[in-house]
Amino acid sequence: MAIRQRTWSWKGRERVAWVVDYFDTKGKRRLKTFRTKRAALDWNAGTRIDLKYGTHVADADSVTILAAGRLWLASCEANGLERSTREQYRRHLELHIAPSVGVTKLNKLTLPAVRAFQDRLRESGRSPELTRKVLTSLGSLVADAQERGLTTRNPMRERKRRNKATARHKRRLVVGVDIPTPGEIRTLLNASAGRWRAFVAAAALAGLRLSELRGLAWADVDFVGATITVSQRADAWGELGSPKAAASRRSIPVPQLVVNALKQWKLACPKGGLRLVFPNEKGHVESHGNAIPRAWQALQLAAGVAVPVLDEQRKPVIRNDGTPVKRAKYPGLHALRHFFASWCAARPQDGGLGLPLKTVQVRMGHSTLAMTADTYGHLFPSQDDAEVLAAGEAALMSA
Repeated sequence: MAIRQRTWSWKGRERVAWVVDYFDTKGKRRLKTFRTKRAALDWNAGTRIDLKYGTHVADADSVTILAAGRLWLASCEANGLERSTREQYRRHLELHIAPSVGVTKLNKLTLPAVRAFQDRLRESGRSPELTRKVLTSLGSLVADAQERGLTTRNPMRERKRRNKATARHKRRLVVGVDIPTPGEIRTLLNASAGRWRAFVAAAALAGLRLSELRGLAWADVDFVGATITVSQRADAWGELGSPKAAASRRSIPVPQLVVNALKQWKLACPKGGLRLVFPNEKGHVESHGNAIPRAWQALQLAAGVAVPVLDEQRKPVIRNDGTPVKRAKYPGLHALRHFFASWCAARPQDGGLGLPLKTVQVRMGHSTLAMTADTYGHLFPSQDDAEVLAAGEAALMSA
């Protein structure tokens, strides 16, 4: 590799640039121009290492992020990813990534460029959760391109290491804010009947995901053994398939309340070839849209588990008749899954099951113990510090 100075005249003025002259891993001669000698020297030092290990990709051989994204989506389909996952990735690419950085070459995607992209997402009104998911998709896209030899580095990995400190300050789930209280669960069960009483009971006292509830078959309900087995799930398009992960296949012991609610509902349940526990009126898979707003949120409003709707000034919105406008306190059904975890963790004297962390992981269907601990570890009761310290002090001083 050689660095040389290039001079020329343009509009009567002398121009100067620095050129790195080298051969890439394929033996092809390449030229790369820089405005300053320092920039050329810095690039030359890093590229020497990449050439040594065969990881260098010339700018001319790099592709745009949009082109790499299309290859990534093709890989996702070839690897058999679920349709809902592929559709989410496609939306991330077409609606968020491509309009902002789609024409950028992969080799030009640096850590500052990623940070600027993140800032643009936030400033355009994307929620923090959506921004996080889009950046995760971008990281997967670049990793796929890296395996194809289209780029040398993945700045998303460097960003992940730098953001560990930010992750430590993530807000924990709070009972009464993110997790329904035991009193609210009692109110919801008492206010419901038939189908939706069984639905809420299975979600709150067995911890099933919405997709698992929509795909639950009567063959997986053991009334004698009082268990529910998760063997399939329904995706956003109503197609039945395997559970979310290997750990999602599980058998969950349920209390008699759930058994009785399911028995009563079975008498009125619509019949269909799929033999689902919670089908629609025609016996087919229930739609996601019907289960959330028309059932779960409507039940909360009817039971009084609601909070006022606030305007931009954080003041309650008032109707013409003077009454406040209210909304369901817990928008998503996942709140009932959070409750199940808190119920499993609580002590028996506090109305819980007092289960160890590993058992909660299995019943929740989490892939790792760390996932359960990170999300719900703070809900597990701790020892009485005063008693522990007193015992330790007594043992120390008596020696």
